[in-house]
Amino acid sequence: MASLIMPSHSWCSSLNFPRSGLLNPLIRSPQAVTNSFPLSPHFSSRFYFKGKLSTLKFQKYAYSSTRHRLLVVATMDWDMSSFSLDDRGDSDGSIGYSFSSSEGEESDGDVILNPINDVDIPTSSEKFRQPDDALTISAQKLARMGRSRRRNRIKYGIFINIGLITFLTILLLLLDSHAWRIVKLPLPPFHLICPFIASTFLVSCAGYICVPLFRLSKMQQIINKWPARHSSKKGTATMGGLFLIPIGVIVAEVLVGFSSIEVSGVSIATVAFATIGLADDFLSLVKRRKDGLSPWIRILLEVAVGTWFYFWLCSRNISSPYSMYTFFKMVVPLPLPLGLVCMGGSYLVLTSFCFVSMANAVELTDGLDGLAGGTAALSFIGMSIAVLPICSDLAVFGASMAGACVGFLFHNRYKASVFMGDTGTLALGGALAAMAACTGMFFPLLISSGIIILEALSVILQVSYFKFTKRLQGIGRRLFKIVPLHYHLESCGIKEPVIVAGAYIISCVLMLSAGYVGLISV
Repeated sequence: MASLIMPSHSWCSSLNFPRSGLLNPLIRSPQAVTNSFPLSPHFSSRFYFKGKLSTLKFQKYAYSSTRHRLLVVATMDWDMSSFSLDDRGDSDGSIGYSFSSSEGEESDGDVILNPINDVDIPTSSEKFRQPDDALTISAQKLARMGRSRRRNRIKYGIFINIGLITFLTILLLLLDSHAWRIVKLPLPPFHLICPFIASTFLVSCAGYICVPLFRLSKMQQIINKWPARHSSKKGTATMGGLFLIPIGVIVAEVLVGFSSIEVSGVSIATVAFATIGLADDFLSLVKRRKDGLSPWIRILLEVAVGTWFYFWLCSRNISSPYSMYTFFKMVVPLPLPLGLVCMGGSYLVLTSFCFVSMANAVELTDGLDGLAGGTAALSFIGMSIAVLPICSDLAVFGASMAGACVGFLFHNRYKASVFMGDTGTLALGGALAAMAACTGMFFPLLISSGIIILEALSVILQVSYFKFTKRLQGIGRRLFKIVPLHYHLESCGIKEPVIVAGAYIISCVLMLSAGYVGLISV
Protein backbone atom coordinates (compact mmCIF):
# COMPACT_ATOMS: atom_id res chain seq x y z
CA MET A 1 0.00 0.00 0.00
CA ALA A 2 1.43 3.34 -0.95
CA SER A 3 0.47 6.88 -1.74
CA LEU A 4 2.08 9.05 -4.33
CA ILE A 5 1.86 12.75 -5.08
CA MET A 6 3.52 14.26 -8.14
CA PRO A 7 3.06 17.31 -10.32
CA SER A 8 1.95 16.77 -13.88
CA HIS A 9 4.45 18.29 -16.29
CA SER A 10 5.23 17.85 -19.96
CA TRP A 11 8.80 16.79 -19.14
CA CYS A 12 10.03 13.53 -17.69
CA SER A 13 10.19 13.46 -13.88
CA SER A 14 11.70 10.91 -11.53
CA LEU A 15 10.82 10.19 -7.94
CA ASN A 16 12.41 7.81 -5.46
CA PHE A 17 9.51 6.47 -3.43
CA PRO A 18 11.41 5.42 -0.28
CA ARG A 19 13.59 8.51 -0.16
CA SER A 20 10.65 10.83 -0.68
CA GLY A 21 8.95 9.47 2.37
CA LEU A 22 5.74 8.89 0.46
CA LEU A 23 5.47 5.14 0.92
CA ASN A 24 2.94 4.77 3.68
CA PRO A 25 1.07 1.66 4.76
CA LEU A 26 -2.07 3.72 5.28
CA ILE A 27 -4.58 4.63 2.61
CA ARG A 28 -4.65 8.36 2.80
CA SER A 29 -7.42 10.60 1.65
CA PRO A 30 -6.72 13.41 -0.81
CA GLN A 31 -7.06 15.98 1.97
CA ALA A 32 -4.50 14.21 4.09
CA VAL A 33 -2.10 13.88 1.22
CA THR A 34 -2.28 17.53 0.42
CA ASN A 35 -1.65 18.43 4.05
CA SER A 36 1.57 16.40 4.10
CA PHE A 37 2.62 17.67 0.71
CA PRO A 38 1.73 21.36 0.54
CA LEU A 39 0.54 22.59 -2.83
CA SER A 40 2.29 25.42 -4.50
CA PRO A 41 0.30 28.03 -6.43
CA HIS A 42 1.21 26.18 -9.60
CA PHE A 43 -0.38 22.87 -8.64
CA SER A 44 -3.88 21.53 -8.95
CA SER A 45 -5.53 18.18 -8.57
CA ARG A 46 -7.93 16.65 -11.04
CA PHE A 47 -8.23 12.95 -10.21
CA TYR A 48 -8.09 10.79 -7.13
CA PHE A 49 -7.07 7.22 -7.93
CA LYS A 50 -7.95 4.48 -5.48
CA GLY A 51 -7.52 0.75 -5.62
CA LYS A 52 -5.04 -1.67 -7.07
CA LEU A 53 -3.38 -0.68 -10.29
CA SER A 54 -4.24 -4.04 -11.81
CA THR A 55 -7.89 -3.14 -11.29
CA LEU A 56 -7.54 0.59 -11.48
CA LYS A 57 -10.51 2.56 -10.18
CA PHE A 58 -10.71 6.30 -9.97
CA GLN A 59 -13.07 9.00 -8.87
CA LYS A 60 -13.27 12.60 -9.98
CA TYR A 61 -11.87 14.93 -7.35
CA ALA A 62 -11.12 18.60 -7.83
CA TYR A 63 -8.91 21.17 -6.13
CA SER A 64 -8.38 24.71 -7.31
CA SER A 65 -7.67 24.95 -11.02
CA THR A 66 -4.21 26.37 -11.70
CA ARG A 67 -1.36 25.90 -14.10
CA HIS A 68 -0.35 22.30 -13.24
CA ARG A 69 -2.08 19.23 -11.87
CA LEU A 70 -1.65 16.93 -8.91
CA LEU A 71 -2.11 13.20 -9.35
CA VAL A 72 -2.93 11.30 -6.17
CA VAL A 73 -2.24 7.56 -6.55
CA ALA A 74 -2.99 5.17 -3.74
CA THR A 75 -2.94 1.42 -3.02
CA MET A 76 -0.51 0.33 -5.72
CA ASP A 77 -0.11 -3.31 -6.60
CA TRP A 78 3.57 -3.94 -7.25
CA ASP A 79 2.75 -7.18 -9.06
CA MET A 80 2.13 -5.00 -12.08
CA SER A 81 5.46 -3.93 -13.49
CA SER A 82 4.17 -1.13 -15.69
CA PHE A 83 1.00 0.65 -16.48
CA SER A 84 -0.10 3.86 -18.08
CA LEU A 85 -2.76 6.36 -17.31
CA ASP A 86 -3.98 9.48 -19.00
CA ASP A 87 -4.14 12.85 -17.34
CA ARG A 88 -7.43 14.15 -18.67
CA GLY A 89 -7.14 17.73 -17.58
CA ASP A 90 -7.99 20.89 -19.35
CA SER A 91 -4.80 21.02 -21.40
CA ASP A 92 -4.97 20.79 -25.12
CA GLY A 93 -2.96 17.62 -25.38
CA SER A 94 -3.04 14.40 -23.36
CA ILE A 95 -0.10 13.22 -21.22
CA GLY A 96 0.37 9.56 -20.40
CA TYR A 97 2.56 8.12 -17.62
CA SER A 98 4.20 4.72 -17.06
CA PHE A 99 6.03 3.23 -14.08
CA SER A 100 9.29 1.38 -14.61
CA SER A 101 12.11 0.16 -12.38
CA SER A 102 15.81 0.59 -13.05
CA GLU A 103 16.48 -2.79 -11.45
CA GLY A 104 14.82 -6.20 -11.27
CA GLU A 105 11.27 -6.83 -10.19
CA GLU A 106 12.37 -7.80 -6.68
CA SER A 107 14.51 -4.72 -6.21
CA ASP A 108 13.27 -1.66 -4.38
CA GLY A 109 15.47 0.66 -6.33
CA ASP A 110 14.32 3.84 -8.02
CA VAL A 111 10.96 3.78 -9.69
CA ILE A 112 10.64 6.18 -12.59
CA LEU A 113 7.44 7.86 -13.76
CA ASN A 114 7.87 8.48 -17.47
CA PRO A 115 5.42 10.64 -19.43
CA ILE A 116 4.40 9.19 -22.80
CA ASN A 117 1.95 10.36 -25.44
CA ASP A 118 -1.17 8.89 -26.99
CA VAL A 119 -1.76 6.34 -24.24
CA ASP A 120 -5.31 6.00 -22.98
CA ILE A 121 -6.68 3.93 -20.18
CA PRO A 122 -10.20 2.50 -20.32
CA THR A 123 -12.47 4.74 -18.36
CA SER A 124 -15.84 4.27 -16.79
CA SER A 125 -18.42 6.85 -17.71
CA GLU A 126 -20.01 6.40 -14.31
CA LYS A 127 -16.89 7.71 -12.60
CA PHE A 128 -16.84 10.86 -14.72
CA ARG A 129 -20.40 11.88 -14.13
CA GLN A 130 -20.88 15.57 -13.67
CA PRO A 131 -22.84 16.71 -10.66
CA ASP A 132 -26.58 16.30 -10.95
CA ASP A 133 -27.19 20.01 -10.55
CA ALA A 134 -24.96 20.81 -13.54
CA LEU A 135 -26.74 18.25 -15.70
CA THR A 136 -30.09 19.60 -14.62
CA ILE A 137 -29.12 23.17 -15.43
CA SER A 138 -27.77 22.16 -18.85
CA ALA A 139 -30.89 20.17 -19.67
CA GLN A 140 -33.12 23.03 -18.61
CA LYS A 141 -31.17 25.48 -20.76
CA LEU A 142 -31.39 23.21 -23.80
CA ALA A 143 -35.11 22.66 -23.24
CA ARG A 144 -35.72 26.40 -22.94
CA MET A 145 -33.75 27.04 -26.12
CA GLY A 146 -35.75 24.38 -28.01
CA ARG A 147 -39.07 25.74 -26.77
CA SER A 148 -38.01 29.28 -27.65
CA ARG A 149 -37.15 28.25 -31.21
CA ARG A 150 -40.47 26.42 -31.59
CA ARG A 151 -42.39 29.41 -30.25
CA ASN A 152 -40.61 31.70 -32.69
CA ARG A 153 -41.46 29.44 -35.62
CA ILE A 154 -45.08 29.21 -34.50
CA LYS A 155 -45.17 33.00 -34.41
CA TYR A 156 -43.78 33.01 -37.94
CA GLY A 157 -46.56 30.64 -39.03
CA ILE A 158 -49.24 32.90 -37.54
CA PHE A 159 -47.66 35.97 -39.10
CA ILE A 160 -47.56 34.28 -42.53
CA ASN A 161 -51.23 33.31 -42.23
CA ILE A 162 -52.27 36.83 -41.27
CA GLY A 163 -50.33 38.26 -44.20
CA LEU A 164 -51.90 35.80 -46.65
CA ILE A 165 -55.45 36.45 -45.43
CA THR A 166 -54.95 40.21 -45.53
CA PHE A 167 -53.54 40.13 -49.05
CA LEU A 168 -56.31 37.92 -50.45
CA THR A 169 -59.06 39.90 -48.73
CA ILE A 170 -57.85 43.20 -50.16
CA LEU A 171 -57.39 41.66 -53.61
CA LEU A 172 -60.89 40.15 -53.70
CA LEU A 173 -62.45 43.42 -52.54
CA LEU A 174 -60.70 45.21 -55.38
CA LEU A 175 -61.87 42.57 -57.85
CA ASP A 176 -65.47 42.85 -56.65
CA SER A 177 -65.39 46.61 -57.02
CA HIS A 178 -64.15 46.35 -60.64
CA ALA A 179 -65.73 43.05 -61.71
CA TRP A 180 -68.40 44.74 -63.83
CA ARG A 181 -65.65 46.19 -66.00
CA ILE A 182 -64.24 42.72 -66.57
CA VAL A 183 -67.47 40.80 -67.16
CA LYS A 184 -69.35 43.66 -68.82
CA LEU A 185 -72.40 42.49 -66.89
CA PRO A 186 -73.77 43.42 -63.46
CA LEU A 187 -72.71 41.03 -60.71
CA PRO A 188 -74.00 40.68 -57.15
CA PRO A 189 -72.13 42.80 -54.60
CA PHE A 190 -69.22 41.06 -52.92
CA HIS A 191 -69.38 38.34 -55.55
CA LEU A 192 -66.02 36.80 -54.64
CA ILE A 193 -65.34 37.98 -51.11
CA CYS A 194 -68.52 36.40 -49.69
CA PRO A 195 -67.66 32.77 -50.58
CA PHE A 196 -64.07 33.35 -49.52
CA ILE A 197 -64.95 34.69 -46.06
CA ALA A 198 -67.74 32.15 -45.52
CA SER A 199 -65.55 29.15 -46.33
CA THR A 200 -62.65 30.50 -44.29
CA PHE A 201 -64.82 30.95 -41.21
CA LEU A 202 -66.65 27.61 -41.50
CA VAL A 203 -63.55 25.50 -42.15
CA SER A 204 -61.59 27.14 -39.33
CA CYS A 205 -64.47 26.50 -36.91
CA ALA A 206 -65.01 22.94 -38.14
CA GLY A 207 -61.35 22.21 -37.50
CA TYR A 208 -61.74 22.80 -33.77
CA ILE A 209 -64.38 20.08 -33.73
CA CYS A 210 -63.00 17.59 -36.25
CA VAL A 211 -59.30 17.59 -35.32
CA PRO A 212 -59.87 16.29 -31.74
CA LEU A 213 -62.23 13.67 -33.15
CA PHE A 214 -59.58 12.56 -35.64
CA ARG A 215 -57.10 12.17 -32.80
CA LEU A 216 -59.53 10.11 -30.75
CA SER A 217 -60.22 7.94 -33.81
CA LYS A 218 -56.46 7.32 -34.26
CA MET A 219 -56.55 8.90 -37.72
CA GLN A 220 -52.87 9.76 -37.59
CA GLN A 221 -50.19 10.45 -40.16
CA ILE A 222 -48.13 7.43 -41.23
CA ILE A 223 -44.48 8.33 -41.89
CA ASN A 224 -42.17 5.81 -43.52
CA LYS A 225 -39.71 7.66 -45.72
CA TRP A 226 -39.91 11.24 -44.55
CA PRO A 227 -36.72 13.07 -43.51
CA ALA A 228 -35.60 12.40 -39.94
CA ARG A 229 -36.23 16.03 -39.00
CA HIS A 230 -39.94 15.40 -39.61
CA SER A 231 -40.15 12.41 -37.29
CA SER A 232 -41.87 14.61 -34.70
CA LYS A 233 -44.82 14.94 -37.09
CA LYS A 234 -45.56 11.25 -36.79
CA GLY A 235 -48.90 10.81 -35.09
CA THR A 236 -50.35 14.12 -36.29
CA ALA A 237 -54.01 13.86 -37.23
CA THR A 238 -54.68 13.43 -40.94
CA MET A 239 -57.56 13.27 -43.44
CA GLY A 240 -58.37 16.94 -42.84
CA GLY A 241 -59.85 16.96 -46.33
CA LEU A 242 -62.96 15.37 -44.82
CA PHE A 243 -64.08 18.78 -43.55
CA LEU A 244 -62.08 20.97 -45.94
CA ILE A 245 -63.55 19.76 -49.25
CA PRO A 246 -67.26 19.41 -48.36
CA ILE A 247 -67.45 22.91 -46.89
CA GLY A 248 -65.76 24.49 -49.90
CA VAL A 249 -68.09 22.68 -52.32
CA ILE A 250 -71.30 23.29 -50.35
CA VAL A 251 -70.63 27.00 -49.85
CA ALA A 252 -70.13 27.44 -53.60
CA GLU A 253 -73.29 25.49 -54.43
CA VAL A 254 -75.38 27.43 -51.93
CA LEU A 255 -74.21 30.83 -53.15
CA VAL A 256 -74.91 30.02 -56.83
CA GLY A 257 -78.26 28.49 -55.89
CA PHE A 258 -77.55 24.90 -57.01
CA SER A 259 -78.48 26.07 -60.51
CA SER A 260 -75.08 26.29 -62.17
CA ILE A 261 -74.27 23.35 -64.43
CA GLU A 262 -70.60 24.26 -64.43
CA VAL A 263 -70.31 24.39 -60.64
CA SER A 264 -72.22 21.11 -60.30
CA GLY A 265 -69.92 19.31 -62.74
CA VAL A 266 -66.76 20.67 -61.16
CA SER A 267 -68.08 19.81 -57.69
CA ILE A 268 -68.79 16.21 -58.73
CA ALA A 269 -65.26 15.84 -60.12
CA THR A 270 -63.84 17.31 -56.90
CA VAL A 271 -65.81 14.92 -54.71
CA ALA A 272 -64.78 11.99 -56.94
CA PHE A 273 -61.11 12.80 -56.41
CA ALA A 274 -61.74 13.25 -52.69
CA THR A 275 -63.23 9.74 -52.66
CA ILE A 276 -60.12 8.32 -54.31
CA GLY A 277 -57.98 10.08 -51.73
CA LEU A 278 -60.21 8.87 -48.91
CA ALA A 279 -59.78 5.27 -50.05
CA ASP A 280 -56.02 5.78 -50.19
CA ASP A 281 -55.91 7.30 -46.69
CA PHE A 282 -58.16 4.61 -45.25
CA LEU A 283 -56.01 1.78 -46.62
CA SER A 284 -52.91 3.52 -45.29
CA LEU A 285 -54.42 3.60 -41.80
CA VAL A 286 -55.44 -0.05 -42.05
CA LYS A 287 -52.05 -1.21 -43.35
CA ARG A 288 -50.17 1.20 -41.03
CA ARG A 289 -48.02 2.13 -44.02
CA LYS A 290 -47.74 5.21 -46.20
CA ASP A 291 -48.79 3.42 -49.37
CA GLY A 292 -52.53 2.83 -49.58
CA LEU A 293 -53.93 2.27 -53.04
CA SER A 294 -51.63 0.83 -55.66
CA PRO A 295 -50.17 3.67 -57.77
CA TRP A 296 -51.49 2.16 -60.98
CA ILE A 297 -54.97 1.69 -59.57
CA ARG A 298 -55.04 5.27 -58.36
CA ILE A 299 -53.89 6.61 -61.73
CA LEU A 300 -56.51 4.52 -63.54
CA LEU A 301 -59.23 5.91 -61.27
CA GLU A 302 -58.01 9.46 -61.87
CA VAL A 303 -57.96 8.91 -65.64
CA ALA A 304 -61.48 7.50 -65.41
CA VAL A 305 -62.73 10.65 -63.66
CA GLY A 306 -60.99 12.85 -66.23
CA THR A 307 -62.52 10.87 -69.09
CA TRP A 308 -65.96 11.08 -67.53
CA PHE A 309 -65.59 14.84 -67.11
CA TYR A 310 -64.70 15.24 -70.79
CA PHE A 311 -67.78 13.37 -71.98
CA TRP A 312 -69.96 15.19 -69.44
CA LEU A 313 -68.59 18.46 -70.79
CA CYS A 314 -69.47 17.46 -74.35
CA SER A 315 -73.02 16.52 -73.38
CA ARG A 316 -73.91 19.73 -71.51
CA ASN A 317 -74.74 23.21 -72.70
CA ILE A 318 -71.91 25.12 -71.07
CA SER A 319 -72.03 28.91 -71.10
CA SER A 320 -69.04 30.37 -72.89
CA PRO A 321 -68.15 33.50 -74.90
CA TYR A 322 -67.07 31.11 -77.66
CA SER A 323 -70.51 29.52 -78.10
CA MET A 324 -70.78 30.94 -81.61
CA TYR A 325 -68.22 28.33 -82.64
CA THR A 326 -69.38 24.75 -83.05
CA PHE A 327 -66.12 23.53 -81.54
CA PHE A 328 -66.06 25.96 -78.60
CA LYS A 329 -65.88 23.18 -75.98
CA MET A 330 -62.51 22.05 -77.38
CA VAL A 331 -60.98 25.54 -77.43
CA VAL A 332 -57.96 26.64 -75.41
CA PRO A 333 -57.70 30.46 -75.17
CA LEU A 334 -54.15 31.79 -75.36
CA PRO A 335 -52.79 35.35 -75.42
CA LEU A 336 -52.30 37.10 -78.73
CA PRO A 337 -50.96 36.45 -81.28
CA LEU A 338 -51.94 32.81 -80.67
CA GLY A 339 -55.59 33.44 -79.83
CA LEU A 340 -58.00 30.48 -79.76
CA VAL A 341 -56.47 27.05 -80.29
CA CYS A 342 -58.87 24.23 -81.24
CA MET A 343 -57.72 20.95 -79.68
CA GLY A 344 -60.32 18.65 -81.24
CA GLY A 345 -60.10 15.06 -80.05
CA SER A 346 -56.84 15.73 -78.20
CA TYR A 347 -58.86 17.72 -75.66
CA LEU A 348 -59.71 14.39 -74.02
CA VAL A 349 -56.03 13.57 -73.58
CA LEU A 350 -55.29 17.07 -72.30
CA THR A 351 -58.15 16.90 -69.79
CA SER A 352 -57.19 13.48 -68.41
CA PHE A 353 -53.52 14.43 -68.21
CA CYS A 354 -54.38 17.65 -66.39
CA PHE A 355 -56.49 15.80 -63.82
CA VAL A 356 -53.81 13.19 -63.08
CA SER A 357 -50.86 15.60 -63.02
CA MET A 358 -52.51 18.28 -60.88
CA ALA A 359 -53.86 15.83 -58.30
CA ASN A 360 -50.51 14.15 -57.78
CA ALA A 361 -48.59 17.44 -57.90
CA VAL A 362 -50.63 18.87 -55.03
CA GLU A 363 -50.02 15.66 -53.08
CA LEU A 364 -46.25 16.00 -53.56
CA THR A 365 -46.42 19.61 -52.40
CA ASP A 366 -48.03 18.63 -49.10
CA GLY A 367 -44.74 18.05 -47.27
CA LEU A 368 -44.36 21.18 -45.14
CA ASP A 369 -46.87 22.74 -42.79
CA GLY A 370 -49.11 25.09 -44.74
CA LEU A 371 -47.29 24.70 -48.07
CA ALA A 372 -49.96 22.85 -50.07
CA GLY A 373 -52.90 24.73 -48.55
CA GLY A 374 -51.48 28.19 -49.14
CA THR A 375 -50.20 27.59 -52.67
CA ALA A 376 -53.48 25.89 -53.64
CA ALA A 377 -55.49 28.84 -52.28
CA LEU A 378 -53.47 31.25 -54.41
CA SER A 379 -53.90 28.99 -57.44
CA PHE A 380 -57.69 29.01 -56.95
CA ILE A 381 -57.74 32.81 -56.77
CA GLY A 382 -55.67 33.03 -59.94
CA MET A 383 -58.08 30.69 -61.72
CA SER A 384 -61.07 32.65 -60.39
CA ILE A 385 -59.71 35.81 -61.98
CA ALA A 386 -58.95 34.00 -65.24
CA VAL A 387 -62.39 32.37 -65.60
CA LEU A 388 -64.39 35.37 -64.40
CA PRO A 389 -65.20 36.64 -67.95
CA ILE A 390 -66.08 33.10 -69.13
CA CYS A 391 -68.13 31.77 -66.22
CA SER A 392 -68.63 33.94 -63.13
CA ASP A 393 -70.15 31.01 -61.23
CA LEU A 394 -66.89 29.08 -61.52
CA ALA A 395 -65.13 32.14 -60.10
CA VAL A 396 -67.37 31.77 -57.03
CA PHE A 397 -66.36 28.11 -56.78
CA GLY A 398 -62.68 29.05 -56.94
CA ALA A 399 -63.07 31.73 -54.28
CA SER A 400 -64.93 29.30 -52.03
CA MET A 401 -62.24 26.61 -52.37
CA ALA A 402 -59.54 29.22 -51.72
CA GLY A 403 -61.34 30.27 -48.54
CA ALA A 404 -61.58 26.64 -47.46
CA CYS A 405 -57.81 26.25 -47.92
CA VAL A 406 -57.12 29.42 -45.93
CA GLY A 407 -59.46 28.29 -43.14
CA PHE A 408 -57.61 24.98 -43.06
CA LEU A 409 -54.34 26.85 -42.55
CA PHE A 410 -55.54 27.82 -39.07
CA HIS A 411 -54.86 24.19 -38.16
CA ASN A 412 -52.21 23.31 -40.74
CA ARG A 413 -49.76 26.19 -40.27
CA TYR A 414 -46.51 25.53 -38.40
CA LYS A 415 -46.80 23.54 -36.20
CA ALA A 416 -49.62 21.66 -37.85
CA SER A 417 -52.25 19.91 -35.75
CA VAL A 418 -53.78 18.18 -38.79
CA PHE A 419 -52.80 17.28 -42.36
CA MET A 420 -55.26 17.26 -45.24
CA GLY A 421 -54.10 13.84 -46.42
CA ASP A 422 -54.77 12.45 -49.88
CA THR A 423 -58.45 13.16 -49.27
CA GLY A 424 -57.67 16.86 -49.49
CA THR A 425 -54.69 16.99 -51.84
CA LEU A 426 -56.21 14.89 -54.62
CA ALA A 427 -59.48 16.81 -54.37
CA LEU A 428 -57.77 20.20 -54.60
CA GLY A 429 -55.79 19.11 -57.65
CA GLY A 430 -58.91 17.68 -59.25
CA ALA A 431 -60.85 20.90 -58.59
CA LEU A 432 -58.16 23.04 -60.23
CA ALA A 433 -58.04 20.72 -63.25
CA ALA A 434 -61.85 20.74 -63.54
CA MET A 435 -61.94 24.54 -63.56
CA ALA A 436 -59.35 24.59 -66.35
CA ALA A 437 -61.05 21.85 -68.41
CA CYS A 438 -64.46 23.50 -68.12
CA THR A 439 -63.20 26.83 -69.48
CA GLY A 440 -60.10 25.88 -71.47
CA MET A 441 -57.89 27.94 -69.15
CA PHE A 442 -55.02 25.45 -69.02
CA PHE A 443 -52.33 28.07 -69.58
CA PRO A 444 -53.40 30.26 -66.62
CA LEU A 445 -53.54 27.07 -64.52
CA LEU A 446 -49.97 26.30 -65.51
CA ILE A 447 -48.89 29.75 -64.35
CA SER A 448 -50.91 30.05 -61.13
CA SER A 449 -49.85 26.55 -60.00
CA GLY A 450 -46.18 27.20 -60.74
CA ILE A 451 -44.91 26.16 -57.30
CA ILE A 452 -47.04 23.01 -57.31
CA ILE A 453 -45.85 22.03 -60.79
CA LEU A 454 -42.24 22.80 -59.86
CA GLU A 455 -42.49 20.37 -56.93
CA ALA A 456 -43.70 17.62 -59.27
CA LEU A 457 -41.02 18.40 -61.86
CA SER A 458 -38.28 18.08 -59.25
CA VAL A 459 -39.36 14.49 -58.60
CA ILE A 460 -39.58 13.67 -62.31
CA LEU A 461 -36.14 15.15 -63.00
CA GLN A 462 -34.57 13.37 -60.04
CA VAL A 463 -35.88 9.95 -61.04
CA SER A 464 -35.10 10.42 -64.74
CA TYR A 465 -31.56 11.68 -64.12
CA PHE A 466 -30.84 8.89 -61.65
CA LYS A 467 -31.96 6.18 -64.09
CA PHE A 468 -30.11 7.80 -66.99
CA THR A 469 -26.78 8.08 -65.16
CA LYS A 470 -27.12 4.58 -63.74
CA ARG A 471 -27.61 3.14 -67.22
CA LEU A 472 -24.82 5.29 -68.66
CA GLN A 473 -22.20 5.13 -65.89
CA GLY A 474 -23.35 2.22 -63.75
CA ILE A 475 -23.87 4.50 -60.77
CA GLY A 476 -26.99 6.58 -60.35
CA ARG A 477 -26.50 10.26 -59.57
CA ARG A 478 -28.93 12.79 -58.15
CA LEU A 479 -29.70 16.38 -59.04
CA PHE A 480 -31.12 17.16 -55.59
CA LYS A 481 -30.23 15.95 -52.12
CA ILE A 482 -33.82 14.83 -51.61
CA VAL A 483 -37.09 15.40 -53.42
CA PRO A 484 -39.59 17.02 -53.63
CA LEU A 485 -37.92 20.40 -53.90
CA HIS A 486 -39.03 21.71 -50.49
CA TYR A 487 -37.17 18.84 -48.79
CA HIS A 488 -34.03 19.73 -50.75
CA LEU A 489 -34.27 23.34 -49.60
CA GLU A 490 -34.80 22.20 -46.02
CA SER A 491 -31.76 19.92 -46.20
CA CYS A 492 -29.72 22.95 -47.33
CA GLY A 493 -30.46 24.59 -43.96
CA ILE A 494 -33.45 26.76 -44.83
CA LYS A 495 -36.08 26.72 -42.09
CA GLU A 496 -39.55 25.36 -42.78
CA PRO A 497 -41.46 28.65 -42.21
CA VAL A 498 -39.01 30.50 -44.47
CA ILE A 499 -39.57 28.02 -47.31
CA VAL A 500 -43.34 28.32 -46.94
CA ALA A 501 -43.22 32.13 -46.85
CA GLY A 502 -41.04 32.19 -49.96
CA ALA A 503 -43.43 29.86 -51.77
CA TYR A 504 -46.35 32.14 -50.85
CA ILE A 505 -44.60 35.23 -52.18
CA ILE A 506 -43.72 33.54 -55.48
CA SER A 507 -47.25 32.13 -55.75
CA CYS A 508 -48.72 35.62 -55.26
CA VAL A 509 -46.75 36.90 -58.24
CA LEU A 510 -47.71 33.87 -60.32
CA MET A 511 -51.36 34.22 -59.31
CA LEU A 512 -51.52 37.85 -60.49
CA SER A 513 -49.74 36.89 -63.71
CA ALA A 514 -52.16 34.02 -64.34
CA GLY A 515 -55.15 36.26 -63.78
CA TYR A 516 -53.80 38.85 -66.18
CA VAL A 517 -53.03 36.23 -68.86
CA GLY A 518 -56.51 34.77 -68.49
CA LEU A 519 -58.18 38.17 -68.86
CA ILE A 520 -56.25 39.15 -72.00
CA SER A 521 -56.84 35.70 -73.54
CA VAL A 522 -60.64 36.04 -73.66
